[in-house]
Amino acid sequence: MADDDGQRGADTVRVLVADDERLLADTVAEGLRRLSMAVDVCYDGDGALERIGVNRYDVAVLDRDMPGQTGDEVCRNLTDSGTGTRVLLLTAAAGIRDRVEGLGLGADDYLTKPFAFAELVARVQALGRRSAPALPPVLQRHGVELDVARHVVRRDGQPVSLSPKEFAVLHVLMRAEGRVVSAEELLEQAWDEFADPFTNVVRVTVMTLRKKLGQPQVIHTVPRTGYRIGDPA
Repeated sequence: MADDDGQRGADTVRVLVADDERLLADTVAEGLRRLSMAVDVCYDGDGALERIGVNRYDVAVLDRDMPGQTGDEVCRNLTDSGTGTRVLLLTAAAGIRDRVEGLGLGADDYLTKPFAFAELVARVQALGRRSAPALPPVLQRHGVELDVARHVVRRDGQPVSLSPKEFAVLHVLMRAEGRVVSAEELLEQAWDEFADPFTNVVRVTVMTLRKKLGQPQVIHTVPRTGYRIGDPA
């Protein structure tokens, strides 16, 4: 299980949070990161459009009333782009008409402020699952069992305590089903936009993950290519 102060986890998804209420945006982002999500944050619609032009997100959490380009306009842009990014709109307007308008823009879900963080997490998790190919709730590869919903990992039936980032890296590798995953791909899926592409954080995280999973090793390095889950060596 993850050693994240009792928080239970989510699918490994990349999320954009865009809200001009900086404290709210930063708090939401930090909470999602503790659940092993890779989260980028911006505080206006122009910044959101800039980021979605560069990065591919599974879920975008957008405030409808941001300055500059509004959340509605960002949502419309995402819908027209065909990227498959799922959109959760946030608003202080609670009327049915407002919700219908938001969903009519192409948003996948709608949440009224103020909201309970647990509800936002549940909605982001659900949207993340919809943005990716269906996978079983418990992944099993070579004696390693990863329970996505409960944020629990076992090796040969024994619980393994992982940090949120270690859990995220393992999840990416197990979803790949033996395909080689590059360090760049791990950075993109398990970290945020501020991750240094020249850092050794991926190598260090994989090293500690291997140590925690124990022997025989199931995470293999493919020289000059990346990492993969395979038969114990």
